[in-house]
Amino acid sequence: MANAYFEVPNAFNEPVNSYAPGSPEREELKAALANAKAYTAEIPMTIGGQKVTTDNRIPIHPPHELSHTLGHYHKGTGQHVEQAIEAAMKAKPAWEAMPWQERAAIFLKAADLLTGPYRARMNAATMLGQSKTAHQSEIDAIAELADFYRFNVQYMTEIYAQQPESVRGIWNRMEYRPLEGFVLAITPFNFTAIAGNLPGSPALMGNTVIWKPAETQIYSAAVIMEVLEEAGLPDGVINLLFVDGPEAGDIIFQHPDFGGLHFTGSTGVFQNLWGIIGKNIAKYKAYPRIVGETGGKDFVIAHHTADPEQVVTALVRGAYEFQGQKCSAVSRAYIPDTMWDNLRSRLEEEVKSIKMGSPEDFSNFFTAVIDERAFDKISGYIAQAKKDDAAEVIIGGSYDKSEGYFIEPTVILTTDPKYRTMEEEIFGPVLTIYVYDADAYEETLELLDNTSPYGLTGGVFAKDRQAAYLASERLRHAAGNFYINDKPTGSIVGQQPFGGARGSGTNDKAGSVLNLFRWVSARSIKENFNPPTDYRYPFMAEA
Repeated sequence: MANAYFEVPNAFNEPVNSYAPGSPEREELKAALANAKAYTAEIPMTIGGQKVTTDNRIPIHPPHELSHTLGHYHKGTGQHVEQAIEAAMKAKPAWEAMPWQERAAIFLKAADLLTGPYRARMNAATMLGQSKTAHQSEIDAIAELADFYRFNVQYMTEIYAQQPESVRGIWNRMEYRPLEGFVLAITPFNFTAIAGNLPGSPALMGNTVIWKPAETQIYSAAVIMEVLEEAGLPDGVINLLFVDGPEAGDIIFQHPDFGGLHFTGSTGVFQNLWGIIGKNIAKYKAYPRIVGETGGKDFVIAHHTADPEQVVTALVRGAYEFQGQKCSAVSRAYIPDTMWDNLRSRLEEEVKSIKMGSPEDFSNFFTAVIDERAFDKISGYIAQAKKDDAAEVIIGGSYDKSEGYFIEPTVILTTDPKYRTMEEEIFGPVLTIYVYDADAYEETLELLDNTSPYGLTGGVFAKDRQAAYLASERLRHAAGNFYINDKPTGSIVGQQPFGGARGSGTNDKAGSVLNLFRWVSARSIKENFNPPTDYRYPFMAEA
């Protein structure tokens, strides 16, 4: 029985290892990569703490080395969805009743396991399964995921500490209940940290969860599940399912105990799910919480006072790290005509210096896109740009999927600010540049704001403070994460809470207390120490 006010360890951002030549972490990671490729993994689902296998075994190949098989995952059916719902609801009463500090201890331990004995293994799984370089994996699968778990615990205590005022004779209290029912977490391929946080944050607040990861992230999802289990997560709190989305949705969104959706993925899918939930709203015991982070068409605009070297570096890193497969990746840039000639030559030099290949070769900055579907979509944009009069592929533009899904880092120059690659999300290593009249900066800000339906990230480069301020004001709704003289990627938990509005999601800011508020339902409790014994009020007395 708790008889003290507990203070959790101070949250901190996990330091990022360098993996420089000769470093111990580099040698450990190299060994983990070799070990992962030396055997073929069998990855079952996890339902109610049980490892569930099926006859439908799906192979997993590294996107950069299609000839190699990392393992097989066991694909489920609607029956497994029903079992997962049953397991989540069975686990809910005990998990909800568990003291908060016990739930906190699980996720704090998971963070320490992740950054300690599991570090190399988690990085290896992310690098091989999702074609991330050592650096991209380290900042994602290790540092960011550990940050989520540690800071979420801190934010949870801040929520619980928010209590109402009480007057003499009255004790007012506020408790923060988990949602009724279960939460569905649908997670993307591109960030292992998101895959761990979307089921983790509702679970920390006392909810039980059904977790459906992207099929192209299952290899590292299995390691996350193992870490949570070793940290002491009870059976049935998070249930890991490998099923087709529509098949799962047909069951989950009809269920009266569906309590919430935590989603990261495409805008179209999220809007469709929202519509399905709306149509079924009368079936649910409570109104479900819907939290989603979706697409982006992220921008950089340079003022004529900007430093061209800084702009080039931001474009290269922002557009091409992890092959542009970030919802925050720079996809469109607005460059003043007075800067363009100088910037173009420098940009071409930098992009052509990028070395592409397997992430197992640590000298590579750039690897393969995630799968054939992505490859075909991205290469289709490039092929069309080569045909259109309004566009010119000025750097890169080649692609090949004979050994892996490789697409060169590509730059498109357009004369049409509304050209499709300035408006549509590509989710790949394609940057489109529009050169504007340097004297039309304010008009270009308005053009930028009205070009895309998204509102996720963006940035301005300017030495002139008035120009930076003007961009920040005019683009207030164009980016939920706005950057001044920096690339619009790489948000850090606790420093830049992440999320956007418009077509980019509900802006519930993962990595902040705002997200955790969505997974609780507050209850006010008033206790009267001296209840009245007469219904009459003084005003009723005769004069």
